Order: sequence, then structure tokens, then C-alpha cells
Amino acid sequence: MSVSGRELDVQSLHPFYTDADGVTRPPGPDKHPDYVRFAATGSGVVPVVRQVAGELVPALLICRYADVREVLRRQDVFSRAAAVPTDQIDVTGTVLGMDGAEHARVRGTVKDAFTRSEVARRAALVRASAEAHLAAMTAREQPADLVRDFAVPLALDVICDQLGLPHEERLQFRRWGDMFLGAGDLSRDDAARSAAEMGGYLWEQLERRRGCPADDLLSRIATNAADQPMDVQIKLPISLVVGGWETTASSIATFVYVLQSRPYRDGRTGWEHLLDHPGQVDSAVTELERLHSTANGDDMPRRVMADVRLPSGAQLAEGDLVIPSHDAANRDPRVFPDPERMDFDRDPNPHLSFGYGPHYCIGAHLGALEVRTALALLLTELPRLRLAVPPGEVPWKAGHAILGPAELPVTW
Repeated sequence: MSVSGRELDVQSLHPFYTDADGVTRPPGPDKHPDYVRFAATGSGVVPVVRQVAGELVPALLICRYADVREVLRRQDVFSRAAAVPTDQIDVTGTVLGMDGAEHARVRGTVKDAFTRSEVARRAALVRASAEAHLAAMTAREQPADLVRDFAVPLALDVICDQLGLPHEERLQFRRWGDMFLGAGDLSRDDAARSAAEMGGYLWEQLERRRGCPADDLLSRIATNAADQPMDVQIKLPISLVVGGWETTASSIATFVYVLQSRPYRDGRTGWEHLLDHPGQVDSAVTELERLHSTANGDDMPRRVMADVRLPSGAQLAEGDLVIPSHDAANRDPRVFPDPERMDFDRDPNPHLSFGYGPHYCIGAHLGALEVRTALALLLTELPRLRLAVPPGEVPWKAGHAILGPAELPVTW
């Protein structure tokens, strides 16, 4: 691998990644402290090395905002499909591992269900679900676990309701999903077995709906994706279920943790500020998405398919493996002045936590609606909500593709 003709020696590269925990950093919601420096200085292209399936893989971390957008936008030059063998999670056969017309065709099967207008129609249902789960949580003894008792059941119900999955199967989906997304002590064989079990179940569901369609997303997939290979049909709902609940639930818990434990202005916490300024919940969520995305690492790698120059002027060679970093781009001072400061008045705030271009997160609007609904409800109904343990004692998920608290003890 080379940068502008310079060969990269694996032993000399920045040891930025680990095989178990994504990007090296302390436990908690904060991102690697070098992201700001990477985005602000030099070319913003950092030669790094990471572990993939027990092997050292050299890559180029792309850190400037304009460069990251270019990599995410140009499927013709920066190929996801060609980089899939270097992924730490097997996404073969999913939209995450496709490019071009194939990607657009499979994504098109479900994209209309996740448009801004379609999601807005679900707002009342999301609100009702959030209210029901909050009522159930507050009926139990204190302290409660905000992850187990509120965030996970809310997020899981919203996406499973949309897909049409029965209530009695949802906890099993959580177990499967935890194995699929896990790393560290869980091997690729564990993840593959979990995916196979989920796949077998979902194939039965799809076959049932082909004969008797219902008003749900699984029926839409069964009808509109019938010409796709079996593994594509199966992995599409898997990606929606796993991505739709895990990232949203982790965002709710992470954002509550940050709002409760971090100073905002005048020595007050973000939670205290929002109690007095409830109209800023939406902008606060956008800023929290920028600073504390739930991806435990950077965007998925791309393979450079032809020599190319990035907007920063950095030259990449055909064959290079590049990793666009939304977390570094979200801290580029050219776009976000004083980038590490949490600012609910930041406008505009065009962060890249949901990606950009063809692979922009299909569930971004639905996830944002759930998080905003959950936070607004918690602020209104439980204004005295607080952490039940010191912030440093909150356990964080280890060896997992999604960053967030493993549990969040709270009282009110």
C-alpha cells in the first residue's frame, strides 16, 4: 500500500485500532483525542494499522470533512464491495457490502418506508410506545436500568412493529443481534451462527408472507425482493432489526449519560439546560449525534479503484484501503468551530454520523425520531431523573460494534 507512491511499512503505522474494541480510547462515550488533531493538521490522511481476523492490515484513515464526504459519495472510485474482506463484521450479501446499481436496487426495496414523511406518520405510534415503556419502568422499584427497562424495549418494538415481527420473538432477536454485533470474546463463528439462526427464522417469515402478505415491511421485502438471492432477502431485515434497535437504544442511553454527567453552561449540566429550554431537544440531539455517535470505530473501509486526488490535495493510489472517519470529520474545525465544545445552538450542524451519499443510514430519520421522542418524554415526565451511580461506575459495552452503556442505573 502506498500514499503518493510512498510504500507503507506495517510496523511504522499508527496503532490506532485494536481487534476487540474498535478505536483505542478509554471506556465511555468520548472519542479518540487524536481525531481533532488528525482532522486539523497535515493532509488529514493518517496511515494506520488494525487487526482483522488475526492479521495486521494497513489502511489510510481519512479525517478531513471534505475528504470523508468525497469517499462516502464516490462509489465508482471508493468501493465497499471490494473492501468487504477487510471488514471486522461479515456484511457479505447486505447493502453495507454493495456498490452501485446492486446497492440501489436492494436498498430501493425498503427505502420508501424510511423517508422523512413516512417516518413522521409514525410519530404518534413511537410516542405511545415510549409512554408505555416509561410507565412500565417507573412502576418498578428504583433504581431502574434505563437500557434494559426503557431504551432497548422501545427501540426493539418500533422496528419490529414496522417489520411485523411477533412480540414473543423479540427477545430472541436481541440475543441473536448481540452475538452478531459482538467482538472480543465472540468469534466470527459465533456471529455466523447467530446470523444463520436469524436467517432461518426470517426466511420462514418471508415465505409465509409471499402466500399471505400483510401490511408490514417483511411483506414488502417478500414481494419486492423476490428476485433477489436468498441471502440478500434474509440479510436485509436482519440489518434493519439489528441496526434499528441497537444503535437507537445505545444513543438514548449514551445521550442521557452525557446530559446528566457533563457540564454545559454556567456549571449546569446539559440535562438542567434542557429542562429550562425544552425547545432545544432536537438541536441537542443533533449535537450529541455529532460528538457521540454510537459507532465503535470509523466508517467501513473502501478500496480505491483508481488513482485519485482528494479535495485536500492528498493523492491516493489504486488498491489503497481507506477508512473514512466520520468522528474525525465531525471534529474538523473548518466546518465545526471549537469542535469539542458541546453547543446546542450550533447551526448549521451537517455532521456525518449517519454517513453521506449512497450509503447514508436508511434508518436515520426513524432513529432520530425515537431518540428525540424518548428524551423529550424523559425530560417532561422525569425531570428529577439522575444517575444512580457515579458516572465513572457506569459499565460500557466491550468488544461490541455499537458503543453505549451496558446498563445505566437511574433514579428519579
